[in-house]
Amino acid sequence: MSTIAEDAGPSAQPASPVVAPGALPFQPPNLGLATIGIAMAMFMQVLDITIANVSLPTISGNLGASSNQAVWVITSFAVSNAIALPLTGFMTRRFGERKLFVWATFAFAIASLLCGLASSMGMLVVARALQGFVAGPMYPVAQALMISIYPPHKRGQAIALLAMVTVVAPIAGPILGGWITDNYSWEWIFFINVPIGIAVSFIVGNQLRGRPEKLEKPRMDYVGLATLVLGVGALQVLLDLGNDEDWFNSTKIVVLAIVATIALAVFFIWELTDKDPIVDLKLFRHRNFATGTVALILAYAAFFSVALIIPLWLQRNLGYTPIWAGLATAPIGVLPVILTPFVGKYAVRFDLRVVASLAFIVMSATSFARAGFNLDVDFQHVAMVQLWMGLGVALFFMPVLTILLSDLEPHEIASGSGVATFFRTLGGSFAASLTTWAWNQRSTIHHAQLTEHIRAADPAIKQTVTALGQGDLQRGAVVLDHMISQQAFQIGFNEIFHLLGVLFIVVIAFVWAARPPFSAKAPGAAAGGH
Repeated sequence: MSTIAEDAGPSAQPASPVVAPGALPFQPPNLGLATIGIAMAMFMQVLDITIANVSLPTISGNLGASSNQAVWVITSFAVSNAIALPLTGFMTRRFGERKLFVWATFAFAIASLLCGLASSMGMLVVARALQGFVAGPMYPVAQALMISIYPPHKRGQAIALLAMVTVVAPIAGPILGGWITDNYSWEWIFFINVPIGIAVSFIVGNQLRGRPEKLEKPRMDYVGLATLVLGVGALQVLLDLGNDEDWFNSTKIVVLAIVATIALAVFFIWELTDKDPIVDLKLFRHRNFATGTVALILAYAAFFSVALIIPLWLQRNLGYTPIWAGLATAPIGVLPVILTPFVGKYAVRFDLRVVASLAFIVMSATSFARAGFNLDVDFQHVAMVQLWMGLGVALFFMPVLTILLSDLEPHEIASGSGVATFFRTLGGSFAASLTTWAWNQRSTIHHAQLTEHIRAADPAIKQTVTALGQGDLQRGAVVLDHMISQQAFQIGFNEIFHLLGVLFIVVIAFVWAARPPFSAKAPGAAAGGH
């Protein structure tokens, strides 16, 4: 469900500058076909972020990988996507929005093909990283293209349509991914992108041929880019490998930590002093931007953790098939689809800190509700908690995005939106690794605690174990260990959600550190200023 987050608020804030005034009169030969092409590309890209979540246990099983390693399928995409986001402005100015969008969409289809053809976890992770990187420019450029082909009085509707597509896609993702995995094979969750991506790139390329664009040769911040890739990449690999490598007892992890620390230190110093940085860290001098972005990162990290853990837990602990795991998680998107247009229209009439606080209270309450789950919880209960969390999701993104952009100068809004998106995406990726690691660690500890009082020589224990194995002591021991493992994972799950519930409450403090007014530079200023 990660991209409900990404796109509950994009209708309010274009993530990239709109096209130059000279391009405004352009009309594609068939406006409807051009719109469908752009919308389908976005649906495909957003769908692919969530479609893999319910398939992770199947993918890891088929490729002989652990559940920890399966999470790399998600984190590799997210990290590469985050790294590509700051490059969007440079690439649009250098190559043009039409060409960039068409080639990014085509490359996304090819990367999807490579994902489906992967025969090992390593190959799949590399292909997903490529897929995430080429997907980076797609949403910001899609917004700019939609704005440029619609007349001024219909641009709001155009962006609302794009936002609705990207809100619906995460609902379809888990269900479609589960259905494909159950009835065909996991590879087809990637293969379905190939014909769609090729067709869409052809349609959009033809419909927007001749669209005026002013190309430049902008300066590239190579030092910033290199240190960003090296630092973030090393940190993500460290988080992904840490558990398997026994953390800092491993030379590999120590080396990765040193590389990440040095590279990120150079990155932050360089970006704060460079005249044209790839990530404009000077924006954090604005109070609302700083506090709002921290709130966005923390809340999105917690939200992303929920979206990742629930499908894994349903399949690993409760024995759900991928399709049923998808059906149980999908209700989280129902209320955002219904309420997002109303939130965008009416939330500005209230103190946005109150609206955001209500969102986090709802998300905290649903996390605490999950902290009380056990192995006997039924489908209806799981789905209902997901449904109510959707209320928090619907109220979350628009207020927080508006708050963090509210005290930026008009010319800083597009950059601010991109920087916030960059850090939010990284936060989700790091949270995925840390959450799965913490879940496994806590489960291992609880397994040891549950077994420490079991004495194999105890006659009563022997009798019980033999009964579990239907007369076979060895088989009974396996059954007992499985039962203990299930309980240990459940206790770990409950602890993680208790922590997430607390984290959502903590986020409220950052929201209230912001200071009104929040409408001084309305979302439209982004369009007006560029």
